[in-house]
Amino acid sequence: MALRLGCQGWNYPDWVGPFYPPRTARTRFLSTYARAFDTVEIDATFYAIPSVRTVQGWATQVPQGFLFSPKLPQEITHLRRFQHVGEIQAQFFEHMRHLGDRLGIVLCQCAPDFTPDEFEAFRAWVPTVPRDIRLAVEFRHKGWITKAVHELCGEHGIAIALSDGRWIPRAWLLQLAERPTADFAYVRWMGPNRAITTFGHLQRDVTAELDAWTPVLAGIRDRVATALGYCNNHFSGHAPATVRALQSRLGLRVVPPDTLDDQPTLFG
Repeated sequence: MALRLGCQGWNYPDWVGPFYPPRTARTRFLSTYARAFDTVEIDATFYAIPSVRTVQGWATQVPQGFLFSPKLPQEITHLRRFQHVGEIQAQFFEHMRHLGDRLGIVLCQCAPDFTPDEFEAFRAWVPTVPRDIRLAVEFRHKGWITKAVHELCGEHGIAIALSDGRWIPRAWLLQLAERPTADFAYVRWMGPNRAITTFGHLQRDVTAELDAWTPVLAGIRDRVATALGYCNNHFSGHAPATVRALQSRLGLRVVPPDTLDDQPTLFG
């Protein structure tokens, strides 16, 4: 499928009941999630590089065709600011390759205080990304949305992530969607702030946002070979429900949560 939608993470106890069947063990969250959605963003890799055993374990819990999108470690993006990262970067990509054909797109989430003043460091880093890795970069400072940055990403086949949050005006994101810099696209729905602290039910009416994004996603699907989109709990309060709403609008398969107990067993 050219367009896949999922959530930013799967390890949320608040989802037990509203999404995961009651009494679902934490060890079964991922395999249950994979019955409803065919892709997920991995937030944990932002904080530390997981062991090879952990990565292999993730891959065995999902069916063929499922895609993981891991986040680049914050040590690379936030602490070292893309400088002197050769060793840690090589280790990260080596471990992520153990996902095999379930490796989707790697997300490079830049810090909000990473400004164009550090453009030279970023430009020097870009060519070090292995050619077999699909990378999307999320800028959290609007000063990065320039012709020079667009051309740099296009030259290296890196997607500019379309992140609906408080950093880049949505109107700019919709324009960027019409001019992809790679043959794949990456979309994130983040929400305006972190005021939401429980994730078991919808708490914001995001109808207007979904109305704006639905035709854009349809257009993206026609422009790239693969498009992955991930919803954060803070966008509406309960990411799985928002993803299902988008799937329904776009004519994608929707799996109601009350049928997850009845879904075929893994690989069944």
